[in-house]
Amino acid sequence: MADKYSLGLYEKALPDGLSYFDMFTVAKEQGFDRFEISIDETDQRLSRLDWTCSKQKAFLCTILQSGIHVDTMCLSAHRRFPLGSHDPNIRTQSLEIMKKALEFAHNTGIRIIQLAGYDVYYEQTDLFTREMFLENLRKCVEMASVCGVILAFETMETPFMDTVEKAAYYVELLQSPYLAIYPDIGNLKNSSLLYDTLVTDDIIVGGKYIVAAHLKETSPGIYRDMRFGEGHTEYHASIKALWDYGVHLFTGEFWCLDKTNYIADIKHAALFLHIHIQSAAMLKEDII
Repeated sequence: MADKYSLGLYEKALPDGLSYFDMFTVAKEQGFDRFEISIDETDQRLSRLDWTCSKQKAFLCTILQSGIHVDTMCLSAHRRFPLGSHDPNIRTQSLEIMKKALEFAHNTGIRIIQLAGYDVYYEQTDLFTREMFLENLRKCVEMASVCGVILAFETMETPFMDTVEKAAYYVELLQSPYLAIYPDIGNLKNSSLLYDTLVTDDIIVGGKYIVAAHLKETSPGIYRDMRFGEGHTEYHASIKALWDYGVHLFTGEFWCLDKTNYIADIKHAALFLHIHIQSAAMLKEDII
């Protein structure tokens, strides 16, 4: 682990079917300090929130045995079950998912849950969905404050919350130490093209609320499934701006596209990201 920052690996960079111990081992051996678990909208990953106490304990033991940290969760399940849905049954499910995710985090040592910045995803956004989002967000933050787990918005690819400034609006509105921002610098780059702004200026707007950052490759209109270094994400400038606000927790977000060559892809990502973090922060570390 680098002395002055921590680099995490996003779970979906690994192929399905690996054991947790194998996933953690690959992450550590290829140069990552942390592992970010994904609870997405699929039934398979949502089912983790219903693990028994003994299964959660086994998961925690695997973390300790592997020697890698699992201290962040990417909770994207609210795409399917959004806080602002027109359907009251879906809104109820969204709060139940939040409750279970917080209990899971509390029991397994996860300190930050990254929230997808959507009022709705598969529905049409309107005044009602925005009002319901805020109402249910208040409930989520109250639950988080009891568990001592931070909820942090990811900046997304839709207009509702595609900038740090938009995320900061809700953070300032609720004024809770348990609501923060966990932006995606690749998404921010695409948003900067839409609004003719600078990513660094957007980071400055809400920098004091940022607790971690996703480092992801994007290109105009493309938000995923790209190899690091082949898009337009502004790593140096973005990481430097984040570093200036004391952000030292980063996660490499990418997806497993080649199950036969995923180890090489993960190794490439680790080397690429370590170089850019250390360069932006002007650190003299031993690159892996």
